[in-house]
Amino acid sequence: MKDLNSTKRHKVLAIDDTPSNLELLKGVLVPEYRLLVAKSGELGISIVRKQMPELILLDVMMPGMSGYEVCMQLKADPETTNIPIIFLTAMTQEDDEKYGFSLGAVDYITKPFRPPVLLARIKTHLALADQQKTIENEVKRKTIQLMESQRDAIYMLGEAGHYNDTDTGVHIWRMASYAGELAKAALWSCDKAQLLELAAPMHDTGKIGIPDEILKAPRRLTPEEFEIIKTHTTIGYRILKRSNTELFKLAAEVALYHHEKWDGGGYPNGLKGEKIPQSARIVAIADVFDALTMVRPYKKSWTVDSAYQLLQENSGTHFDPELVELFLAIRPKIEELMQVWALREKDENADLFLND
Repeated sequence: MKDLNSTKRHKVLAIDDTPSNLELLKGVLVPEYRLLVAKSGELGISIVRKQMPELILLDVMMPGMSGYEVCMQLKADPETTNIPIIFLTAMTQEDDEKYGFSLGAVDYITKPFRPPVLLARIKTHLALADQQKTIENEVKRKTIQLMESQRDAIYMLGEAGHYNDTDTGVHIWRMASYAGELAKAALWSCDKAQLLELAAPMHDTGKIGIPDEILKAPRRLTPEEFEIIKTHTTIGYRILKRSNTELFKLAAEVALYHHEKWDGGGYPNGLKGEKIPQSARIVAIADVFDALTMVRPYKKSWTVDSAYQLLQENSGTHFDPELVELFLAIRPKIEELMQVWALREKDENADLFLND
């Protein structure tokens, strides 16, 4: 006895306004497939949205909504666009067939049909659809795997930049979340703002090229030592620019320019005003604000009021004045993030990426 369970799982919807046609299809398809039927295009669309069949047999000439209109609606909807549609119609003109394919149908069969041919074509298109789903699932799996690898790289490069700075805690991750919020306030798209949030933790990657005796010096640096410290911007840029991905290009930009100042008094290039990439101007504010409000061995944490006051005092000199105003405007959100990070810092297993 033929085992039909493997094909029974496939749901096929037949949309046709003629009852005799539907009865004929039942006789041909029910032994092989779970058959759903609809006597109008409107009812057919309703069934599709509720049942999500794996293939649709669609008549063209129907009262009310034609098969072509049904096809157009289903192909315009992301939820149903990938369901294979086979036109099963008495319209035999070549132009009709061409039009059906132009709407996205996978096949066009004219009536009266031959059952073996119909079954063969249904089987073929279901197999192709299953194969496409398998490919899409594999692409999704690979994409997730790639994203996880990228996140690991971000984590490692961020940590590497602060490897000898054992008292920063989650500073680079917290300031990155502030940078993401400020980017959104500056009307960056959500996707681009999230990209900056991922890039920001790598801003000090170049510190891995600075000698320990300078990074850990328990005293004020000499002018010569400070010149060496400045090179962490160009070192980080040279490391990060090796990737052509949008993320690492943005990270390289931030690494190079995050110590530039609005009035031109920063480094490494002494850029002024809007010549400094906005990404770096955003990260500069987030970085300084977080550094001020965190406890370090050599200082107490500043109050939020005091930190905001310093940003205002340096608006137009160190910082972009418009971005400082935006940072003031989103203060409630920044303080909310501070509370979130205070809790997460106590949890060793907490994910360092807030946007998951």
